[in-house]
Amino acid sequence: MGSGKVTSTSEPHDFQGKHVTVAGLGVSGVPAAKVLHARGASVTVVNDGDDARAREQAAELEALGITVRLGDGATLPEGTELIVTAPGWKPDKPLFTAAAEAGVPVWGDVELAWRLRGPDAAPWLAVTGTNGKTTTVQMLASILRAAGLRTAAVGNIGVSLLDAVLGEETYDVLAVELSSYQLHWAPSLRAHSAAVLNLAPDHLDWHGSMEAYARDKGRIYEGNRIACVYNVADKLTEELVREADVEEGCRAIGFTLGSPAPSQLGVVDGILVDRAFVENRQKNAQELAEVSDIDPPAPHNIANALAAAALARAYGVPAQAVRDGLRAFRPDAHRIEHVADLDGVAYVDDSKATNTHAAEASLAAYESIVWIAGGLAKGATFGELVAKSAKRLRGAVLIGADRALIRDALARHAPEVPVVDLDRTDTGAMLQAVTEARRLAQPGDTVLLAPACASMDMFTNYNQRGDAFAAAVRELEA
Repeated sequence: MGSGKVTSTSEPHDFQGKHVTVAGLGVSGVPAAKVLHARGASVTVVNDGDDARAREQAAELEALGITVRLGDGATLPEGTELIVTAPGWKPDKPLFTAAAEAGVPVWGDVELAWRLRGPDAAPWLAVTGTNGKTTTVQMLASILRAAGLRTAAVGNIGVSLLDAVLGEETYDVLAVELSSYQLHWAPSLRAHSAAVLNLAPDHLDWHGSMEAYARDKGRIYEGNRIACVYNVADKLTEELVREADVEEGCRAIGFTLGSPAPSQLGVVDGILVDRAFVENRQKNAQELAEVSDIDPPAPHNIANALAAAALARAYGVPAQAVRDGLRAFRPDAHRIEHVADLDGVAYVDDSKATNTHAAEASLAAYESIVWIAGGLAKGATFGELVAKSAKRLRGAVLIGADRALIRDALARHAPEVPVVDLDRTDTGAMLQAVTEARRLAQPGDTVLLAPACASMDMFTNYNQRGDAFAAAVRELEA
């Protein structure tokens, strides 16, 4: 960890008369355009698409006096002094190439929110990682609330940081989820403390390489004041801490599912303990909560709870609030959600497991599994996942466009596991998948929807896929 003096940008920015181009409409572009326009900027919005939704949003902005160009997101408007982009826009787009050539800076919506914070703004406790971000941020907010602090879970979780920073409600501290896309476009962000939960190949089509993806995740540590929280089991996260340039006195804090060393949080005999934020951490440990306080107590969820606890403790939250906050927390739908028990078999919906890393964590939580998997692979390979999980598999039911990739991995690494390959994508496919899984399952097994793939080949999103699974289970139950 380097420790140069890192400046925190909190002086409100002057946009009066500045020519700003907003790239992309959608959930971040529209509020960004409105905020900039209200601050006196001359705003032009450019958008690749020209569909009904885009035209509706464009009309709303044009009524305010904002220029909108639909169907052309490639050309840099004349006189542009700053671009504010939607996080999903890829760095290699022609618009950004033109901006680089013209010396025009590019910010994301997170950077804009950070720059617009007032001098007395709430500090940010920030979380990123390939998997577990939303759950960890929600756990963190629950712990902070249990400590009596005014807080909100914001950012990539679906609550706009601009709204949180500029709204009328005042906060003591914010629990902030940040994606790799958002971090790529947030050069001056400086969190109070931050955590990288884990790193596995994901979004490589956007970042171009695993190295670039990791580098963007690692930006979350830049300028941290109190703690850089990393995963002891994931050496890449620790390397990112070592490379970060932080404020003097900022500490590296590890979390582990094993017994913690000094400056770590971990688990001893079913109890979450802190050996980082205690006096004489060589000899002392503080009990925080029991594993049974975590819902559900799957290994990866215990890791999420430890990361949330580390950030809360870095902010000075007492041990009692960690326990109370974890007890009060309930996970969102489609995250290892228990749907029903039928004939001694548990049916669990983890439709949110949209990549191999998330599916591996999900499969590790159960002893004997009939696995429902498949969808859009997004360039992933499945050999390692199947090899690690083979001994837990009673059977597998495969659905979706890229199911052959999983079928081949099963044939190579788990040839004894019976596989049902469903070649259908209609609305009845999930009911057939659950019916086939029920046929393969025995009492004590878990039928687990952990697709390891994206959902858009058959469903609108992972929520709809999870809902279809739950509906199919209830139909069998009836």
